[in-house]
Amino acid sequence: MHIPAILAVPLLAGAVSAAVGGPGSQIVEQAARAASAENIVPGNYIVEFEDGHDGSEFYNAIAANASKKMDLNFKLFRGASIQFHAPDETSTVDATAQLEALPAVKRMWPVRQYRIPEHTRHWVANLSSDDDHVRRATADDTLSTHVMTQVTQLRAKGITGKGVRVAVVDTGVDYLHPALGGCFGPGCLVSFGYDLVGDAYTGTNKPVPSGNPPMDCNGHGTHVSGILAAQGGSNSFGVTGAAPGVELGMFRVFGCEGNVNDDVLIAAFNRAYEAGADVITSSVGGSSGWSDEAWAVATSRIVANGVPCTLSAGNDGSSGQFYASAAADGLGVVSVASVDNAVSPTLFSKATFAVKSAASPVANTSFGYTAGSPANWSSVTLPLWADTFNTSTETDLCEALPAKNSTNDLSGYIVLARRGTCLFTIKAQNAARRGAKYVLLYNNEPGTLQVDVSSVPGIVGMAMVTADQGAAWIAALARNETVLVAMTDPLTAPKGLNNANNTASGGFVSSFSSWGPTFDLDVKPQFAAPGGQILSTFPRSQGAYAVLSGTSMACPLVAGIYALLIEARPDLRNNPQALQSLLSSTAQPNLYNDGTSRPRPSLLAPVPQQGAGLVQVYDAAYATTLLSESSLSFNDTDHHAPLRNFTITNHGHTSVVYTLSNIGAATSYTFLAGTDIQPAHYPLTLQVADSPAALAFSTSDQSTASGDGTTVTIPAGQRRVVIVSATPPAGLDPARLPVYSGYIAINGSDGSGLSLPYLGVVGSMRSLTVLDAVQTYLGKVPAASGNSTNATAVPGLGARRVPANTLFVLPVRLTPGQKNLTDAQQAALQLLANANHTASLVQTNLNFVMGSPLIRADLVPIKLCSSPTTPAPALQDILGYKTLGSIQSFPVQWMSRDPFNATWDGSMTDGTYAPPGLYKIVFHALHIFGDPKQPSDYDIVETDPFRIKYLEAPSTTSPAGKAVPKMMRRQTAECP
Repeated sequence: MHIPAILAVPLLAGAVSAAVGGPGSQIVEQAARAASAENIVPGNYIVEFEDGHDGSEFYNAIAANASKKMDLNFKLFRGASIQFHAPDETSTVDATAQLEALPAVKRMWPVRQYRIPEHTRHWVANLSSDDDHVRRATADDTLSTHVMTQVTQLRAKGITGKGVRVAVVDTGVDYLHPALGGCFGPGCLVSFGYDLVGDAYTGTNKPVPSGNPPMDCNGHGTHVSGILAAQGGSNSFGVTGAAPGVELGMFRVFGCEGNVNDDVLIAAFNRAYEAGADVITSSVGGSSGWSDEAWAVATSRIVANGVPCTLSAGNDGSSGQFYASAAADGLGVVSVASVDNAVSPTLFSKATFAVKSAASPVANTSFGYTAGSPANWSSVTLPLWADTFNTSTETDLCEALPAKNSTNDLSGYIVLARRGTCLFTIKAQNAARRGAKYVLLYNNEPGTLQVDVSSVPGIVGMAMVTADQGAAWIAALARNETVLVAMTDPLTAPKGLNNANNTASGGFVSSFSSWGPTFDLDVKPQFAAPGGQILSTFPRSQGAYAVLSGTSMACPLVAGIYALLIEARPDLRNNPQALQSLLSSTAQPNLYNDGTSRPRPSLLAPVPQQGAGLVQVYDAAYATTLLSESSLSFNDTDHHAPLRNFTITNHGHTSVVYTLSNIGAATSYTFLAGTDIQPAHYPLTLQVADSPAALAFSTSDQSTASGDGTTVTIPAGQRRVVIVSATPPAGLDPARLPVYSGYIAINGSDGSGLSLPYLGVVGSMRSLTVLDAVQTYLGKVPAASGNSTNATAVPGLGARRVPANTLFVLPVRLTPGQKNLTDAQQAALQLLANANHTASLVQTNLNFVMGSPLIRADLVPIKLCSSPTTPAPALQDILGYKTLGSIQSFPVQWMSRDPFNATWDGSMTDGTYAPPGLYKIVFHALHIFGDPKQPSDYDIVETDPFRIKYLEAPSTTSPAGKAVPKMMRRQTAECP
């Protein structure tokens, strides 16, 4: 890595932040993060069997209480997923201890659920594939994303990924799309794959493999597939995938809506492996940070057996550091970050306008617009009206206009307004207040966007034009000229595609790209690729082409790059570590962009944000120097690794002198100043410092180490081990957990320039507060059902903190083995409900400021209600507390840095119910690197006291047709 090359990166101010009304906002379609990030499916487990066991002993052991959900019988993972008949009996480690002790069981994990991948949708083409107005020459690959990553250079040599099988795990693919081959099976582009789930699968029901090719009814998988392998000669936009010569496989894991469980993901990855995939890629995930979850373990095992796996880093960049994504955080797995595209691809419909003035005649001029919603523009010809002629205002139409009257009615105009800092719906509402039906916005950044104001009454047409077009119209209006606009129906209007230079954020790490490292301080992400504003294929039924943003878009580009690299260097086909190291060492680190107009010209973006930097595949394909490692971690202060080493191998034909130097990146703080429980959010509150670590280098044949300028001479065909010692930067506040990082530059006398990313932490991971005591509390939510079998919180209802000694009337307790209420119980419950005696649930609310490997929630009695016929239950000694044991849904392993909530109906992990009484719940959250047997290694939070009783239904009723006695309508079980 040559230092001048780093400093030559263009200084582009600003970032695509999601500020209201600003870049990337209002018009985006992006899944919201769940209120509870924890995704455990109660009563569902993944079991891995020991070698030599067929599972029969295990299935016999669970026959009475559980059933097999999915067979996971693969070469690299032999086991199954199971579902217990009564989830409240088996939601925790305690309840599975006997099963884990069986000789057949190697390990058990709770099943976790993941959403359909998040992305930002900028526009969808909504055009036929043979639209003459958008055809582009396809002889040369000049896509900006390919230029940025050197794909263009490699493709110019005829390398297309030919002979490489790449498997995609996603929502399916529209394999009938002309740009994706138009068919499925041998001889087609999409030549292999499997639909594991069927259209109706949501993550809450049983997957039903369809037996049909993996067709996409969502869109995400089709977009991903096009980025990877679209055929450039057969599509309207000239879109071509990074590796159009590959054999593409699709393993569908999502239905048309809903989520996916990780047992399905494990099955998909292993199916892809056994189908002979050379690369497996998936843009699925969710916040995690732990490499020990089942899906991460299974994926890491595939990598260890010779198949590289690329996964998206996640789209939670605003959450700050330590937010690595599930499975992408696996050992050896490639986590892919996103940088913004150098251009902003914009689809537009063509229309005309005329400027009428006293000095010039009317002349029709063509312009382009992007239709929004609603889009009733057919046969609309009206003059423009603007509230202000200031083309730099950020508040155009953000304030209410005077009410409509006979002199200011705007129903005969198209309102022109500049995009700014308020919601688009606010602008539309203010225009409608004056009678306007049509609104044209002009952008405040390159390109145009699809704007949805369909919720605003009175507005029937919304569209956007470029900043330049809007400014020209404003100038004409300011000269008192009339601008008459003749709009067209966007469904039938001629189309065009404009690639505007992205001077705001092009080349910078995308603001949405999630940060690492993992909680074990493994370097994540590995490297980055363009994922912001990416044009690719989309299902034909949804428009055929679309521009989306997300690490979901960067990930398949890297998978295609892997295919190119394997074709260029076939000797590395089954060597994921070497391929990863090549791409990492040749990647180009980016400058830091803090999302403001303040450039940092000499400060590189932190490794936890960008990994090694933007991949450069041509350099990787022809590099003659290989590094044994793709990154180094020096751990935290408690576990500081004084020495790390890596090997440099010279595969060239001449001796090379390598000069080593340390290029520090921005040191980034995890927490806000003055607190160790308030994570910093990017870019608003995440602070960085120019405080690099000091590195010293030596080799095995050197007696002393030295710093920058250290040289290592390696003859052709030889290798040397380089030993690195790191001195963390001084003067940093360890309570804020600063992460220092940088790059070891390795510049060769042969002109080569490589880099090796590293990171470390100043502070103690083990001493961190992981559970925020102030924001950990109990709430009350109504139950959707009066019995514990179906006792879930009413959807959409949150829970506020309840005062001490709150009474919870919990749902009806069922007898052991009872799954449903009897008719008599149902009848009695209905009478209770009519009298407003409805059940509620206890909601546990926990706020994790850092991840935790283990969380317990134990019920501690303050006063038990017992009688001669109902003796008090025995208490257990757990971590110094006398408790009834763990409540349902706990313990939880591998918690991410997120809020978490779960509801409780009184059931315990042994299948019993806590008797009525006065209690508190004690939460134990194990510290990172903590010992689960040591109470001092936990954060401990005790709730306020609370009371419970149960809504009890009588066991009998009066004869049919007669009312249950009134005294029975209020019957509940509680202390006398």
